[in-house]
Amino acid sequence: MLHALHIENLAIIDRLEVAFEPGFNALTGETGAGKSILIDALNLALGERADASLIRTGADKLRVTAVFELPDDPELHALLNELGVAPEDGMLYLSREVQAGGRSLARINGQPVPISALKAVGDFLIDMHGQHEHQSLLNPSSHLDFLDRWLGEPALTLRQQARLTVSALRQTERELQELIAREREREQMLDLYRFQVDEIRAADLQVGEDEQLETEARRLTHAEKLIALAGNAYDALMGENSAYDQTAAASRSLTEIARIDPSAAAWGELLEGALAQIEETARNLRAYAESIEYDPARLEAVIERQELIKRLKRKYGDTIEAVLQYADEAASKLHTLETQTERRAVLETEQARLQAEAQTLSEQLSALRQEGAHRFAEAVQASLRALAMERAQFVVEVRPKPLDGSGVDSVEFLFSANPGEPPRPLSKIASGGEMARVMLALKTALADAAPVPTLVFDEIDAGIGGRTAHAVGEQIAQLAQHFQILCITHLPQIASRARRHLLIEKHTDGAATRVCVQPLQGEARVQEIARMLAGAPTETALQHARELLLGASTQ
Repeated sequence: MLHALHIENLAIIDRLEVAFEPGFNALTGETGAGKSILIDALNLALGERADASLIRTGADKLRVTAVFELPDDPELHALLNELGVAPEDGMLYLSREVQAGGRSLARINGQPVPISALKAVGDFLIDMHGQHEHQSLLNPSSHLDFLDRWLGEPALTLRQQARLTVSALRQTERELQELIAREREREQMLDLYRFQVDEIRAADLQVGEDEQLETEARRLTHAEKLIALAGNAYDALMGENSAYDQTAAASRSLTEIARIDPSAAAWGELLEGALAQIEETARNLRAYAESIEYDPARLEAVIERQELIKRLKRKYGDTIEAVLQYADEAASKLHTLETQTERRAVLETEQARLQAEAQTLSEQLSALRQEGAHRFAEAVQASLRALAMERAQFVVEVRPKPLDGSGVDSVEFLFSANPGEPPRPLSKIASGGEMARVMLALKTALADAAPVPTLVFDEIDAGIGGRTAHAVGEQIAQLAQHFQILCITHLPQIASRARRHLLIEKHTDGAATRVCVQPLQGEARVQEIARMLAGAPTETALQHARELLLGASTQ
């Protein structure tokens, strides 16, 4: 249940705290006193849209907090756990702050949450109904929801299963359609990827091969020059009057010097090492010259191989590694495309399975609706009789429609207020009072099927009075035996039945206007009921008010 509502800087409210009790809470007051602002505040706490124009003049932000007793609902507890919200001593604090810049902040028990989370949690706590909600009754698409809620868990479970199955079916159908639409493109891509993979694989590329070919091509291109240069170098080292001979002569002279002056021995060792290096270099030069062979055929083959690699690099990547990686990726795509034929068969099988499953679920759901529609109509009609509409007819018409997420049924409520008139769509009802009573009858019928702890009625009594007002008051009082009711009303017949009566008043000191909420008891409540009866607390009105309150307390 709703324990309290805290409001700061909303419209003409600077600061206000309203406490509520279990059972029937009536909110009354003069027109324009601010009753609708309380509903606006509650709606904000429940995640409805907000804008900065709601902020009290002179303030930089507004804040509302609704305090609820946490109901024992496993689904709600699961949602709170998913949001990371821990209840505080069995209580929930739903808070909303709207800043002058338009920014809106939401919290549950102090934990920041998305605005949508307030609405998701609020759906477990409050069923809000105002005059504007009559419009939902005029839209037949909402009637299916009313019926399924009344049918309860079996219908809601089947509907959820059907929705998920139809969603999977539609997704499978879309994928299959896309697959079929891409058949021509698929064939083109198959040819392309096969060619690319075959072209790269046929080249048998080796990492580093391009660098090796570059070196070999240079040697083959300059073979004669390299042989000549190697020969010249060899002759300079080992030929007549060569470096080797000159170094050997110098080495012999140093040997003689060392015999006379041992300090020169180290120089001789250096020259002996130089002689060994000259000799080794000469052998390498001779072997190098012998290894070089002028081979025009091999040079042509190397150049062709280089051109092949360059062409593949231009098409598939800057390096051999990149070309090979492209081949792997193309092969993977080729495999995917080649298996699409198998995928189509899998999708067609899955489509048939989901279609059959969705049809079965929808037929089971339809059977529940067909069987329950008459019982639901009887339950609503019983509530209408209690609301002084003894001869009204309420019919729930279930018709077939193409399969969608809600099944294969469309539902429309038909109504006739008077005998002899055939039931017609609710949109043909002219009287707001009749519409209000139909909605209350629906709420009464749905109360046991979808037990939300708190029901809010915002001037549901519009367009009624007299005997009908007594009947509506009695019906709301009966509902209040099982639920907390918050009812904004202008009718004394309804307000007199409340367990807690809150008077909403607007006060001004000439400079500012403020809203106050005062719990009424005893003579103060008699005075307010009298005002509602006659506009002023005349003796007759006061006597009538006492009679209303006495009659309500004895029932």
